[in-house]
Amino acid sequence: MVGRKSGRSISIPVWFVLEDDTLYLLPVQGTDTQWFKNVQAKPSIKIAAGDAHAELKPVVVTDAKQVASVVEKFRAKYGAGDVKKYYSKFDVALLAKLS
Repeated sequence: MVGRKSGRSISIPVWFVLEDDTLYLLPVQGTDTQWFKNVQAKPSIKIAAGDAHAELKPVVVTDAKQVASVVEKFRAKYGAGDVKKYYSKFDVALLAKLS
């Protein structure tokens, strides 16, 4: 992603859930998370895992039921205790199609 103030590329490790061709992201402080604010300013993210790279245009989700569904996906993958420990606000999620 690109910093909204600096204009520089920023690399940030994030937790994610991948189901089929959909990548789910959950900002740890919801809409207060700095990388989320960067995505709002420039709705594009670059992802990398090993030698694979992609640039994606995520969709911001604020509907409470849809966000809750993403939170449940994170709890299933990482455990409810760790999600509770690291995530403090559940008011937004991002979805990005890989294909």
